[in-house]
This record gives sequence, C-alpha cells and structure tokens, in this order.
Amino acid sequence: MAPGEKIKAKIKKNLPVRGPQAPTIKDLMHWYCLNTNTHGCRRIVVSRGRLRRLLWIAFTLTAVALIIWQCALLVFSFYTVSVSIKVHFQKLDFPAVTICNINPYKYSAVSDLLTDLDSETKQALLSLYGVKDVLDSTPRKRREAGSIWSTWEGTPPRFLNLIPLLVFNENEKGKARDFFTGRKRKISGKIIHKASNVMHVHESKKLVGFQLCSNDTSDCATYTFSSGINAIQEWYKLHYMNIMAQVPLEKKINMSYSAEELLVTCFFDGMSCDARNFTLFHHPMYGNCYTFNNRENATILSTSMGGSEYGLQVILYINEDEYNPFLVSSTGAKVLVHQQNEYPFIEDVGTEIETAMSTSIGMHLTESFKLSEPYSQCTEDGSDVPVTNIYNAAYSLQICLYSCFQTKMVEKCGCAQYSQPLPPAANYCNYQQHPNWMYCYYQLYQAFVREELGCQSVCKQSCSFKEWTLTTSLAQWPSEASEKWLLNVLTWDQSQQINKKLNKTDLAKLLIFYKDLNQRSIMESPANSIEMLLSNFGGQLGLWMSCSVVCVIEIIEVFFIDFFSIIARRQWQKAKDWWARRRTPPSTETPSSQQGQDNPALDTDDDLPTFTSAMRLPPAPEAPVPGTPPPRYNTLRLDSAFSSQLTDTQLTNEF
Repeated sequence: MAPGEKIKAKIKKNLPVRGPQAPTIKDLMHWYCLNTNTHGCRRIVVSRGRLRRLLWIAFTLTAVALIIWQCALLVFSFYTVSVSIKVHFQKLDFPAVTICNINPYKYSAVSDLLTDLDSETKQALLSLYGVKDVLDSTPRKRREAGSIWSTWEGTPPRFLNLIPLLVFNENEKGKARDFFTGRKRKISGKIIHKASNVMHVHESKKLVGFQLCSNDTSDCATYTFSSGINAIQEWYKLHYMNIMAQVPLEKKINMSYSAEELLVTCFFDGMSCDARNFTLFHHPMYGNCYTFNNRENATILSTSMGGSEYGLQVILYINEDEYNPFLVSSTGAKVLVHQQNEYPFIEDVGTEIETAMSTSIGMHLTESFKLSEPYSQCTEDGSDVPVTNIYNAAYSLQICLYSCFQTKMVEKCGCAQYSQPLPPAANYCNYQQHPNWMYCYYQLYQAFVREELGCQSVCKQSCSFKEWTLTTSLAQWPSEASEKWLLNVLTWDQSQQINKKLNKTDLAKLLIFYKDLNQRSIMESPANSIEMLLSNFGGQLGLWMSCSVVCVIEIIEVFFIDFFSIIARRQWQKAKDWWARRRTPPSTETPSSQQGQDNPALDTDDDLPTFTSAMRLPPAPEAPVPGTPPPRYNTLRLDSAFSSQLTDTQLTNEF
C-alpha cells in the first residue's frame, strides 16, 4: 500500500463515526453494537473467539424472537374482552307485552273477499282427500288425485289456473298431474322441496306442490311439500296475501278484533286495567294486536314485587267460531315480551297460549352490554349499518335483516312483500300490477337463505339489549267446579260485546310476572388497557434484552433513519456518477499521453471531509496538470565540464 493510502486509512480509522456518517451499513452496525444500551449486541462485537461470538449471536436472536412472540400475544390480548356478570336486586320496569289472536280477521268479515279462493280450496281438498266440507268431521274414503273438472260447479277456477296445484308420482319422473284438468304435464326446471321451513333441492317422488314461472314462462321452479295439507295451506297463503294487500288499512282494522272484544278482564299489580291501557298495533299476518305498557303511554309501569299476583293477568276471548279454516290450524293467541322501543316480531318469537288453559309466564331480566369496535362488530344504534330501517322502532339485528330483504324485494321484484312494512314509495305485491311477484319472491327468499344477498354480512348485532328469559307453565282452566258460574258471569259482563254464551274453548287466561326482582347484567370490559399494554411491553423488553424506552428510540433511529439514509446517499451518489458519465464526451487521447499526469492526492473520496481530503489540491480550471519532464542526461557529461575547466586553466597560465 502506498504511503499516502496508509495515512488516509489510519486517519479514517481514528475518526469517530456517528450514525449516517458511516460509509457503509457494516460500519453502522459495528458502531451500533459498540454504543447501544442492549448488552447482547455489544457482547457480539467485543467477544474474542469465534465460539463465544456465535453463542452471543444465538442468545441475542433468541431473545429478539421471544420478544416478538410475547409482544404479539400482548397485542392480541389487548383486543379481547373480559365478561363480568352482576346480579342486583332493584325495582324493575315492566316490559311491553303484545297480544295477538292467532286468527287475524273475523271470518264473517272477510268471507266475501275470499269466496272464490275458499271454493277452489275445497275442490282441491275434495280431489286430493275426498273431503267435501272442511267443517264436516266425518272422514271419507280418499280419492285418487285426478281431474276435478267433472265435479266443478260454476265458472272455471281462477286461482288454480294462475298457480296450478300438481301431484308427483314416483313412477313418473319429470311429470306431474294437474289438479284441475287431470292432465299430465312435463315439469322443466328445478324442483325445490320445502319441509320444516328449510328449503333444499329434492328429487320428487309422490309429492304435492305448485309451479311458479316468470313472465315469459321460460324460467320456472316447482315447489313441493311432503304433505298435501302443507302444500294447499302454502298455496292458499300466497293468494290470501295477494288479496289482502289490496284492502285498505282502515278496512282491515275494522275486520279484525277490537280491544274490547279480545280483552275480557285485566289486572296489573293487583289493580284493575282495561282496553285503554293497551295500544293498537296492526300486524299484516295477525291483524289487530294490542300492546300493554307501550312507549306511547305517559309513564312506563314498574313492579316492586315478584310473583304472579304482581304481574299482568288477562282473560282473552278467542272466538273460535270466527276462525278461517284454511289459514290457521290451531286456536289460541300469541304473546310477546319486549322492550318499549322494539318492534314486536310476533310471528318469529311469539309464545302461543292455548284455549281452556291458564298459561303462567315467569320472567327473568338479563341486560347485556357489548363493546363495539375494535373488540366486536356490534353497533350502538345502527347508524353505521348501510341498511335503511323501514320499521318505526329501535335498531336490532332482526330489523336490519328484514329491512334489507324488503329493500332487495322492491329492487328485484318491483313491489314489497305483504308481511313486512312498506319502504318509502313502494306498494305491496299483487297480481294485477306484478303478475310474477310470487316467483320473484321465492327465488329471492332462497338467495336470502343461502346468504347471497349480502344482508347477513352487513347487518350487525346491537351492542346493548334486554332479554327476558321466560318460563312457561300450563294448568287447566277453568276447573270443572267453577266452570259453570264463571262462564255465566263472564257472559253477563261481556253481553255488550259478545252476543253468545261463552264456553271454555273460547277463552284463555294469561299471567305474566317477574319470578323475582333479581336483574342480571352481563357487561364486557377490555381485558387490557393502554397502560397495561405498555407496561407489559416494557417488562418483556427488560426481561429479554435489558432494554428501555430510550433503547427502543435508539433502535428506531439506527435501523429506520440511519440505515435508510446510508442507502439513499449511496444511491444518490451512484445516480450523480451515472449522470456525469453520460454528459462527459468520450476522450480521444491515447492512453500513453496520460502517463505521468496522475496525482494520488486527488483521488475522490465519498466520505465526509477528513484530513487527507482537505489537503487535496484542486486541478487547474482549463490547463491539464503538467507531468514531470524527463531528465536532461546531456548535462551529466563529464568531458564537457572538464574541457571547459581545462580551457580556463590554460588561459590563466598564459597570462
């Protein structure tokens, strides 16, 4: 190595290197290991011997891996919740109680609207089961399903032509027999079997069903049922909804039961109550329902004692004689306990009560509070859910799902399904305006069940809600000893509303009460707070690396600032060199003409100014640096020098 290079290397070695001043990443790492507060990295550099250094590298990497693992567990545990259950005794608000008759409208009031439909239903039952009169309890010999054209009276059927009922035989696959004409018809498209409220594709054997098609009849789907009764009831229900969707709301309210008719007696908390304490709620499928202790009341009633004597006690008049025989197959009422601001989904979660029975429902209140994001996907009030609430009630998951489906129904089918509220600027489906709405509804419902509409993915559960756990018990009512006088008294009391003598199959008794006043609260709280998370981080860093917050800042500075500064500086220098080479014209001089003109002191250096680089001499602006001229060897001739000296000596002697 040249003397100048040795001096330069010695000066660079002795100069202190700080962060991004290091010329290479290797020098930066060496400087970090010597100056860091973490002991492991320093021991890697200062240890002597290859084995000891390898051991310290292994220990340090193991500690780093453990820190990453433990910190990851701490981060995951930060988003977990702990559940606490509190049970406390206090005076409780009584919930809202909605009561509906299972039969939505009095049959005598709606029979004029359903005359043709009921007539065709009777003919279908006659063809399938040999039942001529649905009110006739005498069984008849079952007939083979064939044509009912010969037994048809009056004009041809309108509803059976619109949605024909079909019978499938196991020996004739792909074919079915029409109820009305008795002709066999080829069934194209898929066959969907509906059983136990679950729809799935099924290979038809001997089943009863009906076929729904689109407008152009090119796309059809056949829906079959295990029982002919279920098929006829579903077929009847479709036509029933189509008819009732065209009836004004005021007329439907008048055709249903009034509060004075439904409620015979009422007591709450030992005090008498009447129809004025109930609020009308009209349900499309259950007619007039009545809600006790609704939010429209001035004050919400509460109870200070538990037990059946301090709850709600009502006797209901069911009036079995006014039941529609094709729409409902059971008698009684439905009751639902809910919050005052909730929509009563009586058809989904309502509890049925029987006639001639006393139904006691004991309640336990449970209040739940969940944490919202980032701990769960619940919503506080539904404002962050992209679904419009079409119900005049507080948000719930069930409201969101039904609102989403009804909105999709309006978008896809052009009309709304009858059993749910109307969205803005929409109408209920009917044959006249939407001939193929039934086919569209069934297709859309299947997509909803298969979660293809996206409703289940966007709807969220509420973060806070109240739930009443119900315990139901039954007892025969009234007893044989009290039946006679009790029915006589009730008949006399209700003589203005009921024009017949009551019997026990027309009445149902209902008791709803708190079993005790113990309220259970389920609350979620974060398992870790920010302070706990930082403390756990510090403990892990101190345990495995003897590191503090200052050490973390040092790591960030070196590995994220200095590291990338060196890389950026080197890339920038390379770009400058490339640009300079591109702009410099190619040299035409031969390599021999450049000899003797290199100056080692002018070597470029990428480092910051040092002693050597500061002493460099800048080249001349234009003239090239002159090389050292070759020596003049003719001056070294001895004979010329002595000859001249000899001449001078001779001249001196002559004088």
